[in-house]
Amino acid sequence: MIPPVRRLAAVALSALLALPAFGGTASAHATSWVYSVTLARTAADVQKVAESWKPDILKRADSYSPATPGSQSSTSAGATAVPSSEQITPAKKVNVPLSVSPELPAKGTMARTMGKVYFRFGTKEYWCSASAVAARNRSVVATAAHCAYDARQAKPADSWIFIPNPGPNGETPDGIYVGAAISMHEHWPGRGDYDYDYAFVTVHRGFTWVSKGGKLVMQDVGRLQDNIGGQGLAVAKGAGNRVTTFGYPAGPQPDGTRPFDGRKLMSCAGGTRWTVAPSLDLQYGVQVEPCNFTAGASGGPWLIDYQPAQGLGSLNGINSLTWNRDAKGGYDAVSSPNFTVATGEVYRHAAAVATPANVT
Repeated sequence: MIPPVRRLAAVALSALLALPAFGGTASAHATSWVYSVTLARTAADVQKVAESWKPDILKRADSYSPATPGSQSSTSAGATAVPSSEQITPAKKVNVPLSVSPELPAKGTMARTMGKVYFRFGTKEYWCSASAVAARNRSVVATAAHCAYDARQAKPADSWIFIPNPGPNGETPDGIYVGAAISMHEHWPGRGDYDYDYAFVTVHRGFTWVSKGGKLVMQDVGRLQDNIGGQGLAVAKGAGNRVTTFGYPAGPQPDGTRPFDGRKLMSCAGGTRWTVAPSLDLQYGVQVEPCNFTAGASGGPWLIDYQPAQGLGSLNGINSLTWNRDAKGGYDAVSSPNFTVATGEVYRHAAAVATPANVT
């Protein structure tokens, strides 16, 4: 229950509640299950999704709702969807935490890994923030689980795409990447547990729309990591780290003001500490302040050892909840699930998913 005198408020990147942070150490279970959902399996599936994200639609994409845990999803018919299948896979028990090194793109000296994901639940469009992560299949995107799977309806998002570095008028300078499969910890789809509000989405080869013979056609641009690079991954670091967080905030502050429009990549930096939100099953959350992110920043990366000259660091969290700790006019903190060894196993699954060699 929220103390009535202090009137603290934490926001599930939209729904208000809050509790003070706590000190000490905490960890989630190291052994877990990976929950995998297929989004678009074949080249035909990719082309079907692509048809629903043509340039005229992408020009309007920033006007769509930034997804939040409090968003109301529609079950109406009519959305472009592809067949999905679900599979629970036992994660391997490991003794050494996974560590993945960041990688530059195949060409260039600076990575461009941040971007937005666009998707639908029913007939309503949403978007979130996300980033590419280095992986052996060179095709993995990290975001919040609530930006890929609605745990309340037990339903994956439809027509899920990742656009790195989107332009203000629907430009896709680094391509469009259709989601192939979501890898999550089973406690997100099973319980909506915010200790596991993260997802690693394997994506297909990218494409851009080009005009040929008076028609728009898909033109292959290659694999995600080859084009933009990939962040590293650092798990089992706990709290007490210095991180830089990124996202595309767009929603209102508690006082109704809108300092962000979702078109510009924003960042915060600070030290991390433990936090909890029992009503959202968040027992081992990691929080950074000050940070005034609003809805739309969901899924953006938390990077340890971030090097601005290269645009690279090691992913140690994602924007999951925003907080209004002093109950004043603006949000002042953001939190992430604690990335544990179990997170590394979910990532391993996503990094091993194979996709077709050609989707255009």
